[in-house]
Amino acid sequence: MSSLKRSNSVSDKTIEVHNYIDGKFEKSDNYFNSYNPAVNRVNAFIPDSNERDVQRAVSAAKRAFESWSKTSVQERSQILNKVAMLIELSARELAQLESWDQGKPLWLATTLDIPRAAHNFRHFANAILYDTNISITDPDAGVINYTTHEPIGVAGIITPWNLPLYLLTFKLAPALAYGNTVVAKPSELTSVTAYKLCHLLEEAGLPPGVVNMVFGLGQKVGEPIVEHPDVPIISFTGSTATGARIAQRSAPLFKKLSLEMGGKNAAIIFDDINLDTVFPQIIRSCFLNSGEICLASSRLYVQKSIYQVFVDRFTIDVLQMKVGDPTNNDTLIGPMISSDHQKKVLKYIELARNEGATVRSLPFKLDTDHTAGYYVSPTVITDISDDSACMREEIFGPVVCVVPFDTQDEVVTRANNSPYGLSASVWSSNVDRVHTVANRLRVGTVWCNCWLVRNLNMPFGGQKQSGTGREATLDSREFYTEKKTICIKTNKK
Repeated sequence: MSSLKRSNSVSDKTIEVHNYIDGKFEKSDNYFNSYNPAVNRVNAFIPDSNERDVQRAVSAAKRAFESWSKTSVQERSQILNKVAMLIELSARELAQLESWDQGKPLWLATTLDIPRAAHNFRHFANAILYDTNISITDPDAGVINYTTHEPIGVAGIITPWNLPLYLLTFKLAPALAYGNTVVAKPSELTSVTAYKLCHLLEEAGLPPGVVNMVFGLGQKVGEPIVEHPDVPIISFTGSTATGARIAQRSAPLFKKLSLEMGGKNAAIIFDDINLDTVFPQIIRSCFLNSGEICLASSRLYVQKSIYQVFVDRFTIDVLQMKVGDPTNNDTLIGPMISSDHQKKVLKYIELARNEGATVRSLPFKLDTDHTAGYYVSPTVITDISDDSACMREEIFGPVVCVVPFDTQDEVVTRANNSPYGLSASVWSSNVDRVHTVANRLRVGTVWCNCWLVRNLNMPFGGQKQSGTGREATLDSREFYTEKKTICIKTNKK
């Protein structure tokens, strides 16, 4: 039975998270603390799971695969649509839990994270009803060829802390829709909404063992999932360093991998743009979710003729941002996810100062309840070299570097001179320029005069150290299934 009931609000009571294995919620022998980053107080006890828990979860998923993989698409669609409905019915509570657990502004969890989680389930629930396969009739050979897409088995899903429920459901929904079973490990920093989702999956009628959630640390849970011989598929979102380790550990077993990793995304702003129109979108692309988004614009290249005007206006807007209590509707910048991450972001800001860059940060004042939280001032860095670590490494916080450029060719070369290749944005009123620059950028997604406009039918993923593989309607089908060609003699020749 569900131990976390649907309600209209979240209390201050600490939640004890349980593993969900083979349709049962299991208490752990050992727990560790998870903190609300806005106030630096314990908000959840997380199971300190280990390889034995992973083994049992994989065994349960493997058994469940025998029946789940044979269910009709109509049955799978019905269950996933019910999950989407239950997420919507629990939207207020889920948004409060997500803000409470991750530190993001409540209004953001309410308008983005939770609606997208429901959308992920509903989209794939409906997409599978309209799948088609290729068939070819070859009269000369007297055969008919057709293809099938068959579910593979147990999918290992490992997700990050910045968009906890959103990114978990982005992987979980297609894995289930295409007939696989799952062993998932959410981030140990943000496990609460994943735990709540397990209750909703149970309520929706998902059979035992189809989804198994094992909570805990990467080395004790994530690595056993990656290395398990009965987990042929791994979908991961997180740091490039962890992604490289996953690729190395899974290579001997020839697993299918989808790795969505870091980004150091460039925004290229030409002098023919209407700043009044685009400014709010550019600000949003830099600081949404306190900059803790892999797709955030962290390198702004501004054409020299408008550079100073842009910097002055950008800085004024940034320094007016509200920092503080995530439950306030006017808060734009919440806390960093942890004390360690706060220190990392502050280290980059100090590095820029030591290199002689111009650093503009907002001095902010927190109310008494939030003075212990992991806050970082939104920061604008100028007069900095392209070779600086602040321009080349993923900071993952409310820190943006703004530099000038002269020509189109120059800025494309500089933007591409990065180990990352996740996304970029181009801002110009010249349609030819937009097309030309977008096609020359070595990234997985280019937004032109917009940002973070996502359609699940369009491929998503990165190049270079930002990852490998793509996820979307058709791309996820390719990843979570094995394509087979069947050739049948017609006896007509």
